[in-house]
Amino acid sequence: MRREGAPFQAQPEADIDWSGALPSARRFDDVYFSRSDGLDESTYTFLQGNDLPARFTRHSARSFRVAETGFGTGLNFLLTWEAWRSCGPRRPDLHYLSLEKYPLAPADLERALQAFPRLAPLARALQQAYPPPLPGRHRLHLEGGRVCLDLCWGEASDTLADLASRQRRWVDAWYLDGFAPAKNAALWSAQLLALLAPLSRPGATLATFTAAGAVRRTLDAAGFAMRKVPGHGAKREALRGVLRAPVAAPPAAAETPWDLPARQAATPSRVLVLGAGLAGCAAAASLARRGIATTVLDAGAVACGASGNAQGILYTRLSRQHSALGDFALHSFSHALRHYRDLFDSAALRRGRDGDLCGCFAVQRDAAEREALRALLPPLAQLAQVVDAATASQLLGVEQAEAGYWYPGSGWLHPPAVCTALLQHDMIDLMQDCGPISLRQRGDTWQACGARGVLAEAPCAIIAAGGDSGRLAGLDWLPLRRVRGQTTTLPGGPPLDALRAAFCHDGYIAPAGADGHCIGATFTVGDDGDEVRAQDNRHNLQRLASAVPAWRAHLDSLDADTLPARVGQRCASPDYLPLVGPVPDVQAFCADYAGLRRNAKRPIERRGRYLQGLYLSTGHGSRGLTSTPLAAELLTAMICDEPPPLERELCRALAPARFLLRDLARGRR
Repeated sequence: MRREGAPFQAQPEADIDWSGALPSARRFDDVYFSRSDGLDESTYTFLQGNDLPARFTRHSARSFRVAETGFGTGLNFLLTWEAWRSCGPRRPDLHYLSLEKYPLAPADLERALQAFPRLAPLARALQQAYPPPLPGRHRLHLEGGRVCLDLCWGEASDTLADLASRQRRWVDAWYLDGFAPAKNAALWSAQLLALLAPLSRPGATLATFTAAGAVRRTLDAAGFAMRKVPGHGAKREALRGVLRAPVAAPPAAAETPWDLPARQAATPSRVLVLGAGLAGCAAAASLARRGIATTVLDAGAVACGASGNAQGILYTRLSRQHSALGDFALHSFSHALRHYRDLFDSAALRRGRDGDLCGCFAVQRDAAEREALRALLPPLAQLAQVVDAATASQLLGVEQAEAGYWYPGSGWLHPPAVCTALLQHDMIDLMQDCGPISLRQRGDTWQACGARGVLAEAPCAIIAAGGDSGRLAGLDWLPLRRVRGQTTTLPGGPPLDALRAAFCHDGYIAPAGADGHCIGATFTVGDDGDEVRAQDNRHNLQRLASAVPAWRAHLDSLDADTLPARVGQRCASPDYLPLVGPVPDVQAFCADYAGLRRNAKRPIERRGRYLQGLYLSTGHGSRGLTSTPLAAELLTAMICDEPPPLERELCRALAPARFLLRDLARGRR
């Protein structure tokens, strides 16, 4: 689905009528669950209707996938999660994908689920992870990562069409649980129901509470063998079905499917990750959650490059218009907030020492942009808010003269501690201080080689080596930019210890970590120098003094020549988006799409040819803390053939091959 250039707005939330005994949707004049017994009705209709949990115990694949139209209160998901839990440790992972155009507000969700005290522990976990009404997909990890919940806020038909356009079969069981067809016709349209079978695995089942003849006939024509069964309670009949045979996806839109690999490899048993910075460690952790053995290799130590700063800020960008850059920034930010909160809650990170989600204030001097967003952000207040200077001063604990954005769930982190925490998994092997590493392909295997020969090998490899990524495996065509950044460390104590939250101005500062305040950072494109420079320390001090004039006398008293500092080389791309995805076979790719040299808009039906088993995650720039967790989930979805956590338009915007397409269109190849 295309949002580029459209005005930004939050997804409309459900309008709930609480005047009766049960929550009712005013838009559809219908209740969310049964007036008699919602638990029994959902269990009978959807779990028993799809032969769950029995199918969990005999499922041979690594993951069992349920897709649902209409998340509503989350009752069906909680019951499915409860049933999955009852199956013991040999059960497959549960991947639950649910579509909702009007998500409940958090307070309404909590109130609705109070009707089911049996599910209270699971409901609390859902409520804690529940995402804001940001249009698009939200990936939630529960049960230590064994349960994955993808919540898709938007039109169900758009989401299903987007998934179907990838021409992959993912779903084992369908729950059709929109409001009654007479009240919500869009969720029962022939266009939508025709998209279910192409997304279904062999043997997929389907269940719904309705027995409407039009629904039964449409599903039967779409590829499901449908039958009527007795309904629950006062409902006379319901429908159940099973996929008769695999069904091809409907014809794709008239666009070149260069982002779809011509060949989908089997899920590997082991993966190599080159680079032990934020990108590589996040990728390794994501793979390990799926039970995939991963070897992480680095020429030096963990987080020895740009991920080695003492403090980094969780930051995003806001815009009144949708764009690939802005949408990825917001979704990766929302995902990162959940990701790091989970690490703190599990004690993998320690608050105050490894970071603190204490909030972040960012100056915004563009009054027109700020005021436009003031009207758009209230539904997304858990993500971002517009605040005036007086409010900012109260939040920060220091006097502030400018207005801007408050990110209540944000804060600061110690990137090396994050990397170390992510690597603490039995499925991850770490090989550091390897010296220069090269990568070569031998048959169906990728080999990481050092001075003494092969260090490790696997059928799949991820290059996450920052600015060094371009020198590996013939990737010198990548348009990567090195950006020198120097941070300066200031001692803790007054007056800086008054700071209560992270603060982004022309630079940044956070409450003191173990070694004091890490401020910065300079931004110098194309400068490979790694020496500490006193003038860069002075530059960092001057920017902070301008942002907090009350600190100027203290900052002027510090000796810029002797303050501790650190230099790192960020890796960035020309369009400021990271490069995340499979690595193209350059020669074959350019041959297949040579016609774009003459007409860049000409559709070419051929799929892209990629180097088998080779992927990339780099170019995260100065926002690696924010972008790498979601980038890791995207890579893992590609490697494991899972439904992706991002819409296809955003995946194409991140794909490394986009730069080959641009070069072809501009006649540079």
